[in-house]
Amino acid sequence: MGAASAVPLLLLLACCWAPAGANLSQDGYWQEQDLELGTLAPLDEAISSTVWSSPDLLASQDSQPWTSDETVVAGGTVVLKCQVKDHEDSSLQWSNPAQQTLYFGEKRALRDNRIQLVSSTPHELSISISNVALADEGEYTCSIFTMPVRTAKSLVTVLGIPQKPIITGYKSSLREKETATLNCQSSGSKPAAHLTWRKGDQELRGDQKIQEDPNGKTFTVSSSVTFQVTREDDGANIVCSVNHESLKGADRSTSQRIEVLYTPTAMIRPDPPHPREGQKLLLHCEGRGNPVPQQYLWVKEGSEPPLKMTQDSALIFPFLNKSDSGTYGCTAISNMGSYTAYFTLNVNDPSPVPSSSSTYHAIIGGVVAFIVFLLLILLIFLGHYLIRHKGTYLTHEAKGSDDAPDADTAIINAEGGQSGGDDKKEYFI
Repeated sequence: MGAASAVPLLLLLACCWAPAGANLSQDGYWQEQDLELGTLAPLDEAISSTVWSSPDLLASQDSQPWTSDETVVAGGTVVLKCQVKDHEDSSLQWSNPAQQTLYFGEKRALRDNRIQLVSSTPHELSISISNVALADEGEYTCSIFTMPVRTAKSLVTVLGIPQKPIITGYKSSLREKETATLNCQSSGSKPAAHLTWRKGDQELRGDQKIQEDPNGKTFTVSSSVTFQVTREDDGANIVCSVNHESLKGADRSTSQRIEVLYTPTAMIRPDPPHPREGQKLLLHCEGRGNPVPQQYLWVKEGSEPPLKMTQDSALIFPFLNKSDSGTYGCTAISNMGSYTAYFTLNVNDPSPVPSSSSTYHAIIGGVVAFIVFLLLILLIFLGHYLIRHKGTYLTHEAKGSDDAPDADTAIINAEGGQSGGDDKKEYFI
């Protein structure tokens, strides 16, 4: 059989032999796909696969291009890189999911300024797509036109950035122990984002729902949280945060400050803390509440009628007497209710006031004692100095062995004496 007649036979055998729905892996072996029985692979695919699976041509795997899947945030830039070891004097080509050629080698094929050439060599073709949109998601194909044509796929996943969450459901104010329900919603995420709630350092548990947006690509997530408020929640911020991989750890949240109405509390603070008879005293009634107490009623146990009703929270005693001792009550009043605090006042005896004359005498006595002390120290040092350095001695020189010293022959010499004869005596005074 001649070479010309062998080619049709080879084509026929390849077409009939190729398994239905089989594709060739990069290793040069068949991979089955789920196709209906009785279907045949296309003729060009069968020829390509048959040649590729030939044991004699396994070395041609070096001509198989490779690339990688990429994930990019909407609005960002993605780089598609295709490489081949043995280009066989052929060029690489990039195509989009619609099978439109983007670049063939270094030549632009599609007029889209967002798509730019990064690198073009016989072994590599890299392009970039800027300002990526959700519509750019899909499978991009890198091809090399060898015999047969070989391709590699790159799946580009575009992440939809979730919008800033919105909190609804809050009314102007809440009463203590009421139940509050807040709703939070964020749209535009792909894949669906996750919402979390927080009140101060406390995490709140909410119920989340996911709904697909009309564009069929992004999602809207919503969450609701229900909790009972206390007076400690007055002025607290309830925070709803959206978590999504496109944010890369950045915070995207919304807060709602809540107001809680509650009954007042009060406490009485004396000024000065330990009052004495004759002093001026102020009893401060410190009220707290929402709303803030507007009136204060002062009473003293055992006395009628009440001392006073005033908007001022202080009770003033200009000059304390022993008769002012007793238990006092302050009632803080607001439109949410009232609260009474009590304080027991004990007036101490007046503190003794030292006279000016006694103070003057004490100061003078202290000064005199100090001066006397300095004089004693001075005398002690002076006496010590004289004993060590001021010695006086008497020298007597006898002119004979039988002569006795008398007053006329005594010589007083402060510098050590005077020499006379062989026989000398010294008298020290």
